[in-house]
Formats: sequence, structure tokens, C-alpha cells
Amino acid sequence: MKALRSSMLMLLLFVAPSFAQEPTASTSWSSLSPQQQLLLSNYQGRWDSLPAERQQALARGSARWAEMSPAQRSRAQERFSRWRSLPAEERKVLRERWNQFQRLAPDEQVVVRQNFRKFRSLPPEQRRALRERWQQATPVERRNMLERSRTQRPNRRP
Repeated sequence: MKALRSSMLMLLLFVAPSFAQEPTASTSWSSLSPQQQLLLSNYQGRWDSLPAERQQALARGSARWAEMSPAQRSRAQERFSRWRSLPAEERKVLRERWNQFQRLAPDEQVVVRQNFRKFRSLPPEQRRALRERWQQATPVERRNMLERSRTQRPNRRP
């Protein structure tokens, strides 16, 4: 289940930015490329009734999908299937966490991403030990851990 949560976080980091953009004007069906129209054909009859934000998110997502390699598409489909199989309550928690992440300052987001990458690169046994340490920590200890991670200086990736 922990691995699934990690995968879902990655899914959210990949997909959710398309939902986090400022709303602007509607996207007309005719402005979509033929490939996008094919990918979004299920929406054609109701496209004009969709909110502008949803139209834009679908248009961006279909454009990204069209640029993916077959291997990338396969991984994205697997992540989406796992997302859909999660209980509604767990998806709700993950959405709330994503929104919380989005509210962080950009430099704090960099630190969170760096910490996540570091965590993912650890051996499974070390990750398990860190999870246990977190789960057994008191609220004060957890706050201290979070504060230490927030005060780390971000190392920007090239």
C-alpha cells in the first residue's frame, strides 16, 4: 500500500499540474488537433458544456499523451488504473495532500521533491525503517522532522 501511495504521489505530480492552472477562456473543439479530437472523442458531444478549466485540462492532457512514447503511455495507464482502484476516501486524502503541496512556496516544493527523490532512492529496508520512525513519532517529533526538512537548502536540478 505504501508503494501505491508513492506511485500515486508521482501520478499527482505528473497529472495534477494540468488542473492547477489559472482558468482562462474556453477551448473550442475545432482548435484541438485531429489527434486530440480522436483521443477526446468521448467528449465531443458535450465539449461545449464542459467548464473552461476542464476543457483546458483535457486539451493539455491529450497534448501530453500524444507526445508520450509507448512505454510512457503504458506507465501512465498503469498509474491511472491504480488511482481508479483506490477507495474514494484515499483519493480524497491524496487530493488534499496535493492541494497542500500546491500551496507551498516554490522553494519549499523543491525541497519536498528532493526529499521524495532521496527517499525513493533508498533501499527498501531503509525506507521501511524511516516510515516506522515517522509512524512512531509524537506530533512534536513529527513537527521537528518537518521543520528540519523545510529548512534544508534546495539544490536545484539542472
